Amino acid sequence: MNRPAPVSSRLPEFVWDTLDAAATVAAAHPEGLINLSVGTPVDPVPEVIRRALSDASDAPGYPLTAGTPALRDAISAWVVRACGAGADGLGVLPTIGSKELVAWLPTLLGIGPDDVVVVPSIAYPTYEEGARLAGATVVRADSLTAVGPTSRVRLVWVNSPSNPTGRVLPAAHLRKVVDWARERGAVVASDECYLSLGWSAEPVSVLSPEVCGGSYDGVLAVHSLSKRSNLAGYRAGFVAGDPALVAELLKIRKHAGMIMPAPVQAAMVAALRDEQHADEQRERYRARRAVLTAAFTEAGFTVEHSEAGLYLWLTRGEDCWQTVDWLARRGILAAAGIFYGPAGGQHVRVALTESDEHVAAVAGRLRA
Repeated sequence: MNRPAPVSSRLPEFVWDTLDAAATVAAAHPEGLINLSVGTPVDPVPEVIRRALSDASDAPGYPLTAGTPALRDAISAWVVRACGAGADGLGVLPTIGSKELVAWLPTLLGIGPDDVVVVPSIAYPTYEEGARLAGATVVRADSLTAVGPTSRVRLVWVNSPSNPTGRVLPAAHLRKVVDWARERGAVVASDECYLSLGWSAEPVSVLSPEVCGGSYDGVLAVHSLSKRSNLAGYRAGFVAGDPALVAELLKIRKHAGMIMPAPVQAAMVAALRDEQHADEQRERYRARRAVLTAAFTEAGFTVEHSEAGLYLWLTRGEDCWQTVDWLARRGILAAAGIFYGPAGGQHVRVALTESDEHVAAVAGRLRA
């Protein structure tokens, strides 16, 4: 009997599993492992958010896929405030975190085997994996000259501030990407999950008029509350932009049952309406970034880009796995730059999300 090939055959091995050997070495350090490889929040969920979740916990009915009116209003207000967008003609939709949207967006947009998805040269792996799930061809931005005029470019991913590099794309660059995509009838999806974490540069949203020209046609911005509000465990994200595209995503998500739980919707409203906790969390990351930047620089690393976001993009001018091993022998686990594409082969990514105590310990181990 001929059986269809499993969808998993389109995907590589999960890259984080390749860190297992380094994690074992790091765990053998006398003072234990400090994990800087994954940007998972460790600070408490703010009380205002937990209270909203608890108050909404009696939720026996099905929630709205589109989000409650209060949630849609809160998302719209935040996008206007944080992204410089105009409220008129703006479509918004809550998502179950941002990763699921990144992974499934090509499929939800009807992209298939005859289509091309463009991803950044150094990129979060899920952009490529989502295209593979849809059966599409992936082209990295630094290889665009290979995309001829007849190629079916349907989706262009941009990511500013970048994960992993922390690079911030100026408005003029983003505007060129939007114009280029519109000429080809392609959608621009901008991953802006670190938009509020600008350090030495100020990130610009694709929804800003200086980028999109005041029109959301063919433009989507993806956001997450995982880092801003320590809500990685809640799976709270959203997409905003072209109302026609958002309506299409909503229709498909209704059929597929991709619904944010009602208590999480209420918690998200509280999170988006409160800026104090976000400012406090931002200052925690700023302080940790200062400690780690100084420590890695003193240890002979070069910090490249990293002007925004939640990571330091580091190199010692050697193969990234040598650097991963060097750090592991000091009990520090970092992400190999090759995870993000061939151009990252001599870099590692370290996260700013460990506790103050662990960040200080990392600095001590590097100096030792």
